[in-house]
Amino acid sequence: MLLAEDDRAIRHALERALSLEGYEVTAVADGVEALAQAHRTPPDVLVLDVMMPGIDGLQVCRVLRAEGDRTPILMLTALVETADRIAGLDAGADDYVVKPFDVEEVFARLRALLRRTSPPAPAEPGRETPGSDRLVEAAGIRMDLQARRAWRGTRELELTRTEFELLELLVRNGGIVLDHSTIYDRIWGYDFGPGSKNLAVYVGYLRRKLDEPGAPQLIHTVRGVGYVLRED
Repeated sequence: MLLAEDDRAIRHALERALSLEGYEVTAVADGVEALAQAHRTPPDVLVLDVMMPGIDGLQVCRVLRAEGDRTPILMLTALVETADRIAGLDAGADDYVVKPFDVEEVFARLRALLRRTSPPAPAEPGRETPGSDRLVEAAGIRMDLQARRAWRGTRELELTRTEFELLELLVRNGGIVLDHSTIYDRIWGYDFGPGSKNLAVYVGYLRRKLDEPGAPQLIHTVRGVGYVLRED
């Protein structure tokens, strides 16, 4: 794990807590060090403070994503406005924790991120594990799960990790309404609660990438319940 936090007390306390939890932690104090360390020894997961001197956590995230780095990123932020948290997601972060935070929440969110990026257990010869189909399709969307590629018709979609996983869940359940709690559990590993905007933000991202002029909308909101993928 690479931890970047400019507050010395928070950095040392979090480094110690994560080490006791079993993580091998490299801790740095700013964004410049974070980028240098990420390039030198790519981590399995990054924990980035948003407000750091020089290069902040958002810029670190943007640089890594622009380079094609898809390592899961958890942002630490003292900013509580929804727009600020959306900025982190727009930069390419996978999740965020608002300060002051409970360290157990940090552990839970890291476990969820790492579960999503862990390779599946190998199947026995002649058998496939549930959800191991390479190609899935629904409502004109095709996905190659091994190659991590997706198309609407002949147009290939450029998707982030979270967008891809959300679209896969909707495609696998084409025509079925999925409630918010189910989607949160399957994609993030826990329910953010009714006040969270995470899901709505990512559905918005997907809609912008899926929708085409004159073509039917594919992701539909079922008010008070959740979302469904279908062609109307």
